[in-house]
Amino acid sequence: MLKKAPLEKILFLDIETAPLVYNYNDLDKQGRLLFESKTRFMQNDEKSFEQLYGERGSIYAEFGKIVCISVGFVTNSSTGRQIRMKSYYHDDEEVLLKQFSQLLGEHYNSPMSILCGHNAKEFDFPYICRRMLINGLELPATLNIAGKKPWEINHLDTMELWKFGDFKAYTSLALLCHVFKIPTPKDDISGADVARVYYEEKGLERIKVYCEKDVVALIQLFLKMRGDELVADGDIHFSK
Repeated sequence: MLKKAPLEKILFLDIETAPLVYNYNDLDKQGRLLFESKTRFMQNDEKSFEQLYGERGSIYAEFGKIVCISVGFVTNSSTGRQIRMKSYYHDDEEVLLKQFSQLLGEHYNSPMSILCGHNAKEFDFPYICRRMLINGLELPATLNIAGKKPWEINHLDTMELWKFGDFKAYTSLALLCHVFKIPTPKDDISGADVARVYYEEKGLERIKVYCEKDVVALIQLFLKMRGDELVADGDIHFSK
């Protein structure tokens, strides 16, 4: 089945998120109460709501925002396959979501278009949709899956592909890259560092680089799962 997937029609993507406010105590009173309600079963003597917010504030779309969406395209040339990257990153989430939505509307709006991510069906795709609605934006056709039958939804998820029907465990992109001997995508920061880098270092550019490396790893993993060769480093073009 993967061999039949048209590579030129697939948009590979990854998002990076940060909490809406850096610290739990920066939430207004109602926000704190609602966060406590959402995470009440996780709280205990060893883990306060402040700690939970530090760990999960960016994971929940109600308390977080998208700071970067990186996308990758696989193209063919006379010398072979290439990977080309593009990123949308901004302090104003609405701005980057509009830019991303425009890309989908112009280039990935046909029934043949496919979106692909790692754990994207559980995280990236619904997070983008929720944040678009919160920002008052219309969902692009490729993300608006309400009322669609499963076979009408052109979303691929490498983590789901790896499960083969086994739903017992989460398998990270880093682990699969290790298993398939794909160069490790993370050599600078980790997901746990994004909020700190964003708020303390104002490091959006650094986050963008981190996010793009994840997308490259995603594409290489997808190619490996198809039984294809990896794209050579010299044929990977990061955004400027």
